[in-house]
Amino acid sequence: MKPNLLGLSRDKMKALFFELGEKPFRAQQVMRWIHQRGVLDLNDMTDISKVLRGKLEQLVEIKAPNVVADYPSEDGSHKWVIEVASGSRVEMVFIPEGSRGTLCVSSQAGCSLDCGFCATGKQGWNSNLTVAEIAGQVWLARAQIDGFNAAAQRRISNVVMMGMGEPLMNFEPVMDAVSLMMDDWAYGLSKRKVTISTSGVVPAIRRMKEYTDASLAVSLHAPNDELRSRIMPINKKYPIADLIDAVKEYMASLKDKRVPVIEYTVIKGVNDHRQHARELAELLRTLPCKINLIPFNPFSLSDYRRPSDSVIRNFRVILQRAGFTVTVRTTRADDIGAACGQLVGDVEDLTRRQERYARRAEAMQNEVPEYYGQIGIERAQILASTGKAATSADDTLVLGS
Repeated sequence: MKPNLLGLSRDKMKALFFELGEKPFRAQQVMRWIHQRGVLDLNDMTDISKVLRGKLEQLVEIKAPNVVADYPSEDGSHKWVIEVASGSRVEMVFIPEGSRGTLCVSSQAGCSLDCGFCATGKQGWNSNLTVAEIAGQVWLARAQIDGFNAAAQRRISNVVMMGMGEPLMNFEPVMDAVSLMMDDWAYGLSKRKVTISTSGVVPAIRRMKEYTDASLAVSLHAPNDELRSRIMPINKKYPIADLIDAVKEYMASLKDKRVPVIEYTVIKGVNDHRQHARELAELLRTLPCKINLIPFNPFSLSDYRRPSDSVIRNFRVILQRAGFTVTVRTTRADDIGAACGQLVGDVEDLTRRQERYARRAEAMQNEVPEYYGQIGIERAQILASTGKAATSADDTLVLGS
C-alpha cells in the first residue's frame, strides 16, 4: 500500500524526501499545499518540479476520507459521516461558537470500552483509524467549512479527540495526527487548543509525555471506584488512584501551567447527588484542574436520564465553593445525534455486543414482565441493553440509584 501523504508527520515527510535524495524543505512545501491550501493533486503543486511530481505519483497517494453523509443542526453545528478503509463509518462534529469553532474528531470505528452513558460503546469495536483518517477529519472539515480560505470567520480554532473511540487505545496514529494538527507547516493549532480525551488508559497516559504536549481531558464521571467501575468498566483495570497519579505525571511534564479538564457526565439518580459532588471535590483536592459537567444526553440504548437544571446547578455550586473552576457544557447538536455521548456511526460489530443486548432484552421479556406494567416491554429492552437486570419497578426508572 502506498503511504498517504495526508497522514505523514513532519519527521516522516522529511524522511520520505531524504530517501528520494531531496532537500528537507520539499517536505515543508508539500505539507503546506496539503494542509494549508487544501490541495490533494500533485500536479497542482506548482513549485514542485515535474520530475519530482512524477516520482511521487509512483510512490505515494494523497487521499482524504470519503464523506458519505452530512447533517446540519439547527444550532449551527454540523455532523459528517465518513467512510474509512475498513469499510466502517465514523462521525465528526463541528460546533461553532462566536468567532471560535471546535471540531470533535474520532479515532476509532466503534469503541471497546462500553461505558454505560456513551452510544458509541454500545456498538462494539471495529477498527482503528489511520493517521490520514484522523488528521484527514480536520482537512475535510476545513474543506467543508471555509474551503481553506484563510480569511474565513468560522475557522477551526480547537480540536478535541472526543469523537468515536478511545484515543489512547490507538496510540501512535493519534500521536502523529495530533502532531500534524499542531505543526506550523500543517494546521498550526496551539497545544492549548488540541485536547486528547481519555477514559483512563493509564499506561498510555504515562507514555504521552514522550510524544506530545497536547492538552488533556479525563473522562472521570464518578467520584469513587465502586460507582465508576459500574458505569465505566475500564476502571476495574485502572482504578481512580492510578489514573490521577498518571495525570499528575503528564501535567508535570509540560513546560507551562496548564491543568487537565475533568469531564463528569451528570446522570439522574446515578452520580448526581450532593454527596457525590462533595466526594468529587475531596478526590480532586490535590489535582489542580478544571471540571466540566456534562448533562447526560439521552440515546436509545440507555435508560439513563438527564438531571434537572437545579440538580446540576447545586452540583456545580458545591464544587465551586470547594475552590474549583466549573463549567457546564451546553448541549449542542442533539437534533442530529451529535451531542456528547451520542455518536453512533455505522460499523459492523465484531464483538457481537448489540446481539448480546438483544438476547438480554428477549430474556427479560420472558422473565420479568410483571415488573414493567404500563412502562412496557420497550423499557425492559432498553434496560437490558445496559447489561443490568431490574429487581423492582423503581429500577426501570433510574438505573444505578
